[in-house]
Amino acid sequence: MKINRIRVLAFVAGATLFSYVSMGHAASGALAYPERPIRMVVPFPAGGGVDVVTRMLAQEMTEKLGQQVVVDNRSGASGIVGTEIVAKATRDGYTLLMGNVATHAVNVNLYRKLSYDPLKDFAPVTRVAVVHEILVVHPSVPATSVKALIALAKSKPGQLTFGSAGNGTPPHLAGELFKSLAGVNILHVPYKGTPLALSDLMGGQITMIFSNILSALPLVKSGKLRALGVSSLKRSHVAPDVPTISESGLPGYQKNSWYGVLAPAGTPNAVIAKLNGTIVAALGVPAVLDRLARQGAEIETSSPEEFRNFIQSEIKRYATIIKNSGLRVE
Repeated sequence: MKINRIRVLAFVAGATLFSYVSMGHAASGALAYPERPIRMVVPFPAGGGVDVVTRMLAQEMTEKLGQQVVVDNRSGASGIVGTEIVAKATRDGYTLLMGNVATHAVNVNLYRKLSYDPLKDFAPVTRVAVVHEILVVHPSVPATSVKALIALAKSKPGQLTFGSAGNGTPPHLAGELFKSLAGVNILHVPYKGTPLALSDLMGGQITMIFSNILSALPLVKSGKLRALGVSSLKRSHVAPDVPTISESGLPGYQKNSWYGVLAPAGTPNAVIAKLNGTIVAALGVPAVLDRLARQGAEIETSSPEEFRNFIQSEIKRYATIIKNSGLRVE
């Protein structure tokens, strides 16, 4: 986490300067922001990874802004329901979104008719964090490495299976990317949520799953599942003994879930600047860093423009992954 701390401190300085310059040219009304509570919409159910990170951030933002930041869970349709609410909200900085890879990179490539544009309808504020996924298999699977799993899949085309939280979800796309890079035929089995998929994996009904690292790690430690690799290009600080998928047999493999704060397009620059500086500073508080680290999250902040460029690159990256998978949703 030392590198992340340095990055956070650097962004604090930059965001503060950006805030002062922008506010100098803003209308006087924006200078008083915020004057009432702020709503942070989480487009996923309470208790999930996005929700946990958002609530930690909201608590620290409340202290720094002097106004309550209220977390509002509006789940449904792979994050579309809550994301659409923010896209159509008043452009005053009092309704924000904790977006993620699904809402702002996957859905635009997955759905033929999406009710929002991830770039035109939003003003990026900052990236927040990245959470890695982990590839786990049932202990009975005769493969103790990614390389061995690929060899097994090639010897039994179409016979191995991987579960996910549903079509188009990050675990599904992680599996599709794995299949594409490895050149293997593994059958996808969608579930209504990761817990159900993990349950069937423990029961031996499916072969493998790409899961949020914190959901699967306790099952690995108890011997109920076997971990073969993490999805990042570097090892996770919460599972340092587990190799990356890239180093364990599939060079170049990378698939992470990221989170970031966005406002409706047209939100005043001065407000965006103040939010950026506040959030970056909040994520630099040692207690917050430590709490998020225990949740398997690594802090990754940015300027608004850097976040916009990142979203653009992610949209292009997932366009290729989804095209190769042949997956589309009406």
